[in-house]
This record gives sequence, C-alpha cells and structure tokens, in this order.
Amino acid sequence: MAKEETVVSGMAGRYADALYQLARDSRTTEKIAADLKVFGDLVAAQPDLQNMVRSPVFTAESQLKALDAILAKVGVSGVAANFIKLVASKRRLFAIGDMIAGYNKLHDSARGVTRADVTVAEPLSDAHRATLEQTLKEISGGKSVDVNVTVDPSIIGGLIVKLGSRMVDGSLKTKLNSIRTRMKEVG
Repeated sequence: MAKEETVVSGMAGRYADALYQLARDSRTTEKIAADLKVFGDLVAAQPDLQNMVRSPVFTAESQLKALDAILAKVGVSGVAANFIKLVASKRRLFAIGDMIAGYNKLHDSARGVTRADVTVAEPLSDAHRATLEQTLKEISGGKSVDVNVTVDPSIIGGLIVKLGSRMVDGSLKTKLNSIRTRMKEVG
C-alpha cells in the first residue's frame, strides 16, 4: 500500500480512499478537489443544506433530487457529483464532510502539502503573512504549506497555529487565563 492510502481510516476514510484512487487513475485529482471544496463550502454556508445532509428524516430519494438541482446550479459535475450522489443513495450523506476532509488529506499527502490554520486577532499585513508562510514551511520540513488565516478579535493578541496534528496557542487570551489560574492557586 502506498503511503497516502493510509492517511484516513473508518467508513469515511474508505469512501475518501476509493474516490482518491478513482481520481488518481483518471488524472482528475485537482478537479475533484475543487468540486468537493465548492460543495463543502456550500454545505458550511447554508443551514438548510446542512440540515438536509445531516438529518436522517430525509429519504435518499429526496436528497438525490435536491442534490441534482444543487450540484447543477454550483457547477459540480462528473466524478465528484456522481460520488456525492452515490454517498446520498447509500444513506451516508451525514459523513460527507469527513469524506471530503479525508480526500483532501490524501490529495495533500500526494502533493507534499501541509495545511495550517492560523487564528489572529487582527488581519495580517502582506509582509507578516509572507513571513508566517515561510516560517511554517521551514517548520514542516520544507513542504509546501497551505495557510488558512482566520481573524478572531476575542484572542486579544498573538496567534494560534494548527499545523498538521500540532497546535501552538500563543494567544494573549490563553496567557491571561493561565496567569489567572496560577493566581487562584496561590491565593
């Protein structure tokens, strides 16, 4: 077995692995990744669609009918659309988010890309973002790093970095909470 085949496990992992193998064999990994991102982003942004995806109340037939219209409207077609419809017909649509995440892990692994989620208190300047990306690239052993920056003023200052399975919380909010806890222990 190739290294990328063991990145995900469980039911969602088996679906993701099967889709990735099909995509690799048909040389459409990038197209399928893009289509899955469109669908995943749509589900994340639409509460009604989230409800349809997660709720067992909807029949496979009603999910398929809705998916036909939705996928056509957002331009998701081919293997990705057929995969999403297959998942719905097998009554596994509730796990589509995990399947998409699993596919992305396999795709990233094959391309030598690491994903990083960074939370900051204020938007980063271009210079700070470039420095952050370069630093994360060095930390990851020279791999290409796909950085997703989220602004969350509640962390007050500093940043929170999730790189692969590692997380570093350098936020001012966490440091203040730590000091508060230590002061309670002393008092």
